[in-house]
Amino acid sequence: MTKEAFVALVTCFDDDETLNYAATRAQVRRQVAAGNNIMCAGTNGDFTALTFDEKVRLCGEVVDEVGGRAKVIVNAGMPATFETVLLAKAFAAIGVDGIAVITPFFIACTQDGLVRHFSTVADAVTTPVYLYDIPARTQNHIEPETARTLAAHGNIAGIKDSGGAQETLEQYLAVGRDVPGFDVYSGPDHLVLWAFANGAKGCISGLGNVMPDTLAAITRAFNAGDEAGAIAAQDAFGAFRKDLYGLGYPPALVKRSLYLMDPSVGASRQPALLPDPEQDAKIAALLVKHGLMEAAA
Repeated sequence: MTKEAFVALVTCFDDDETLNYAATRAQVRRQVAAGNNIMCAGTNGDFTALTFDEKVRLCGEVVDEVGGRAKVIVNAGMPATFETVLLAKAFAAIGVDGIAVITPFFIACTQDGLVRHFSTVADAVTTPVYLYDIPARTQNHIEPETARTLAAHGNIAGIKDSGGAQETLEQYLAVGRDVPGFDVYSGPDHLVLWAFANGAKGCISGLGNVMPDTLAAITRAFNAGDEAGAIAAQDAFGAFRKDLYGLGYPPALVKRSLYLMDPSVGASRQPALLPDPEQDAKIAALLVKHGLMEAAA
């Protein structure tokens, strides 16, 4: 199985917090040039801060910029099934390769409720639907047996696991082995190579925003059978991840790292944390340490 890497693309904003579509397109070009696919409107894309219309336009801009040179998956997940279906239909009309559906957030769901939620969305479109599990952020978790139940749906094509627990990822991978056509994508950046080696179809990475070439190198080396090259790239990826994520909330740190490398990406909408000069200095030092930015003169 050829592995594939997606980057959970940041959404760029101007200083007045309006979307900067031109800067976002530039980030798309950067990722495609490196050899990565795109996931837009995900956790690293500030999807909770975007309006319905902004998400639809953002998806259209990304698909247009990609121009068929890479795959595009977009996250349609919202707390209510009703709005999730509306978004999924709008994204399907644009022509994406897949629609990710993050578990509902704020609303506490039973496993039966999750089955009904995902099945209803998958029934509403013909574009392949991917489950998206990130319980630390949504407080709702797709149990492996629930994933197995949903894998039997003809239009549910896989799952993105961003839970961070290797044991859960192993259980999802077991479902993928048992159910043809159910692909597993790993979210944690420290498990990219491990997931590839253990049967995952690919990964969807937030850190790839900062290190697109390194992420692509892991994938390219693994697919070429270059074990040493894949390990070296994963080691570099993991070393920066460990240092950076030690400073706080990963998506915010990814966005801020990218901002220090390219201010056109902007900050995030409030009430995200305001830029902190002391933290920026720590991030900049890490970027220099890992060869991602030159030291200030």
